[in-house]
Amino acid sequence: MKTLAEDQWRPRAQAFERRADALTADRRERVARGQGHAVDDFLYEYYPTRPSLLRRWHPGVGVSLEGAHDHAGWRWYRSDAGVTSVDAVAFCEARGATVDFVTGLVAATLTRRAALGCFGLHEWAMVYRDRDTRHALPLRLGAEGTDQVVASHDVVCTHFDAYRFFTEDAVPRNAHALSRETQSQMEQPGCLHATMDLFKWCSKLAPAVPSELTLDAFELAVEVRRLDMAASPYDVSGLGLEALRIETPDGKRDYAARQREFSTRGEVLRRRLLDACDAIRREASEAADARTGA
Repeated sequence: MKTLAEDQWRPRAQAFERRADALTADRRERVARGQGHAVDDFLYEYYPTRPSLLRRWHPGVGVSLEGAHDHAGWRWYRSDAGVTSVDAVAFCEARGATVDFVTGLVAATLTRRAALGCFGLHEWAMVYRDRDTRHALPLRLGAEGTDQVVASHDVVCTHFDAYRFFTEDAVPRNAHALSRETQSQMEQPGCLHATMDLFKWCSKLAPAVPSELTLDAFELAVEVRRLDMAASPYDVSGLGLEALRIETPDGKRDYAARQREFSTRGEVLRRRLLDACDAIRREASEAADARTGA
């Protein structure tokens, strides 16, 4: 267990808070005005999270803080003689199954090559032959044009949490019959939603993972989400995004190139997340042994 004096950890926490505030400024301003954003609000509402949680700094397991009075009152922390740290034992007792699931899913994903041939058609399959769209935005090609794009392409989605929103007519068009049970077998690093989900897994493991990792995952997820919607069937021009026309050869090349870039960046985060999961289990085991005198 590494112990940090207050003058060591406080500047780090303050720098983190400034970074988090900069990343969430638009969201906070929209909420204050009572406005929504069909692209950027997704990360806050689907996962879900709040700017106030994103700016809360956690060192992760294995680090103790002197003078951390706020941390002492937060869930999953324990204090002893003025030194505060994440209680890895209590965390694993309550969230051990989540640690195991995330470890298995992320490790399996890392063993696979990125598949770059889906071209973002999951969003198109969610409105295929259905006039009730999921977002209050017009369809860029209209309903019939959107259906034609889906009908003229192979749909090869590998992400269950996108697939489960496919329309009834789109489900049999997918190359894979996906389920929650097969998620770890199908997840692959080229998938935009799998990369966005890295933020979800970090959030579920807070405060046991370092907050810098969580915010790095959030920042990447923001970029990925914007590509996700730029390549979607929706007209996002009114939201400051330029359409990526995946129905064209140039659009397909651009999409695959961006997928490859995000996959590379996501690999770094996946390895850091696995290291964090290993640290949680290791710290919990060592702390439990110490408490029992083993």
